[in-house]
Amino acid sequence: MSGEGAAHPGLAPAFAQRRIDRAIAAYLGLALGDALGATVEFMTPREIAAQYAVHDTIRGGGWLRLRPGQVTDDTTMALASGAAILQSGGVDALAIARAFDDWMRAKPVDIGNTVRRGLMHFRATGLPEVAPSEHDAGNGAAMRVLPVALATLGLSEDKVRTACRAQSRITHNNALSDSATECLALMVQDALRGADRETLLQRHVIPLVNRHSEFEFRNAVPRSNPSGYIVETMQAVFQAFFGTSGFRECLVDVVNRGGDADTTGAIAGMLAGALYGQDALPEHWLATLDPPTRRTCETQARELLALTQ
Repeated sequence: MSGEGAAHPGLAPAFAQRRIDRAIAAYLGLALGDALGATVEFMTPREIAAQYAVHDTIRGGGWLRLRPGQVTDDTTMALASGAAILQSGGVDALAIARAFDDWMRAKPVDIGNTVRRGLMHFRATGLPEVAPSEHDAGNGAAMRVLPVALATLGLSEDKVRTACRAQSRITHNNALSDSATECLALMVQDALRGADRETLLQRHVIPLVNRHSEFEFRNAVPRSNPSGYIVETMQAVFQAFFGTSGFRECLVDVVNRGGDADTTGAIAGMLAGALYGQDALPEHWLATLDPPTRRTCETQARELLALTQ
């Protein structure tokens, strides 16, 4: 892992610029993985291979009949959360819940059942936290954690975890969801600081597996057709992220597994973007990405990082 330039104060601007570059890449990676994976969401690997051989083009379509470059709830919920954080000047559960409620009222292209149920609870009670439930171990909180990770960079690990839970438990109050979401946020933060894949594995993923053995992925059968269950999602993401050596390769690997491919693509994209930076993002994918979405991702990445700098 990089030493943050502490011994060379003159390098500080370069380190700051690298963080900005990787933060933007993480946000664009989230959107790119979402747009790429949405085409093959709910398909099996065999169906994907029969139709596309290898799905490696942002082409839209899929069961949602998207335009090429259009994103789904994975990205739009993250952007809603990011806007609320920026308006509040920090992670505030009530502000984020209100933003999510406004997002749902605007009739998004897709919304998960657990998310819908959580937001209906907020409408009915005004409380930005659902009760703990063993049935809420979905991936909906993990897919939207990136703005929290960016806005809390530089804070203590305890504060990062608290902030993650504030946004997660609006809709998902579950130990597996909490642990995976916090792990992702901390991985992104260390990648922005210059950590390599091995450091991310040793510092965050192995401790996650030690706490919750369900997440073990190293000796597991390659996860195909992963569902929205957070364990299956994270196994697919970890297998793709640690089993490849580049941004494009990682995303193509994970979305061709099918299943909840927009979300596995989005999560893998945020991690790979944070690790590899903007230069690794395929230009033809960026050119296809919805332009307003691209601009908002870039703007929010810069502004969220600035909150704790």
